[in-house]
Amino acid sequence: MEKIAVRIFLSGKVQGVFFRDNAKRKADFLGVVGWIRNLEDGRVEALVEGSEDKVEEMIRWAKRGPEEAEVDQININKENCRNELEDFKIIS
Repeated sequence: MEKIAVRIFLSGKVQGVFFRDNAKRKADFLGVVGWIRNLEDGRVEALVEGSEDKVEEMIRWAKRGPEEAEVDQININKENCRNELEDFKIIS
């Protein structure tokens, strides 16, 4: 199975709405690995690695986010797979 990796930057109402917690649950459900963190400028950044279909599903989820989130903008950058990650973590 070929893996892909993407770095996602989200802006809008994405902090203080349990975005990271919900993203971890979704990532664990999908079986993708990586991490997610809040940035000081109010955005959220995530690195997601896994099979193409699961990563694409994670991106679709991120465009909406949890119920209280309002995603105004999403930037997606392809990355090289590192194959070093074992799970999906919330970074503080």
